[in-house]
Amino acid sequence: MAAARIPLLQSKHIRGPRPQRRRFFRTPKSRRLPFLEIDNAPPAAILRLILATNDFPHMKPGLTDTLCMRCGLCCDGSLFADVELASDAEASALEVMGLEIEVAEENDGGELLQPCGALNCKKCRIYPHRPEACRTFACRLLQEVERGRVGVAPAKKKIAAALKRIGHVQELAVQLGAGAEGLPLQERGMVALALSQTTDLARNRKRAELKVALASVERLLQATFLGG
Repeated sequence: MAAARIPLLQSKHIRGPRPQRRRFFRTPKSRRLPFLEIDNAPPAAILRLILATNDFPHMKPGLTDTLCMRCGLCCDGSLFADVELASDAEASALEVMGLEIEVAEENDGGELLQPCGALNCKKCRIYPHRPEACRTFACRLLQEVERGRVGVAPAKKKIAAALKRIGHVQELAVQLGAGAEGLPLQERGMVALALSQTTDLARNRKRAELKVALASVERLLQATFLGG
């Protein structure tokens, strides 16, 4: 189910728009547990869990291996700033596993902040225990491949093109002084623009380039992965 466009929200890091968020109906306010650290599972064990878990409601395992595991945009902060959680139990369980959960006044169940701390080399290290919103989400590109409207090879090219454009935005952000890799993509770009205000002509050209790149990437991600 592709996410519907919703208004951009204020960031907890800076004042400015945040990327689109996954929406999911949630019930009572999360009961937060103390933050506990857990060891990362070995990559081989993670892979065995992923391959052994027959829990792909919207996709064939082959497409997961071929497309999703070379993408990761729905988890790395490129598509979403956070994931709305379905219940207090879900929020508490994720927090115990060491993930960053934020409870906001307008969001009783809490939010799993992006980029997701469970993302490891484009694979989810808590895949069998991922949130309900993640289980039910399938991007527009994946749905189109499943329906036969887009071939696997063209879909790979679309993913590669998106990753290249995102990489360019990230490079520009670093050049302008924003090294905060833990922020969502759009938010990181805005930090770079806020930090680089100057009268220097060369730097202002770089800022203009970043503004164009951010707008271009947002259009690309919306059209390719989110729809609308």
